[in-house]
Amino acid sequence: MGIPKPLVQTNQMFMVLSVLAGLIIHPAILFLPFLIGVYTLVTKKNPIILFSRPFLKKPANQYIQEDKDQQIFNQWIATICLALSLLSFYAGWTAAGYAFGIMVIAAAAVALMGFCIGCFIRYQYMMWRHRRRTRA
Repeated sequence: MGIPKPLVQTNQMFMVLSVLAGLIIHPAILFLPFLIGVYTLVTKKNPIILFSRPFLKKPANQYIQEDKDQQIFNQWIATICLALSLLSFYAGWTAAGYAFGIMVIAAAAVALMGFCIGCFIRYQYMMWRHRRRTRA
């Protein structure tokens, strides 16, 4: 079963806004999306998506569905970038902290516009694995 696209977009918007707030107001705010990311990766349940589900106007199966495994892969990328951003800020490497945070914002914003960078990365990885196996 997939995840309704409006819920995925809600999570993407949360990522954009919370990381932007962390970069503009204070890096400690980045702990919120980071901890939600860690929780999601451990439990395979995203609190933002779970909270937003009751606000769907139609039954969930009437929306375009997004692949759950792909969303988990994307969450791995975002959570790793957020961890690197937080570590960079607290190590005094401000430029790297901003760079990793901006990567999360950019990926989520581009996904909201219709192109999933994480999907592209995962597809290329899967094709690379397939080519490797078929050559052996």
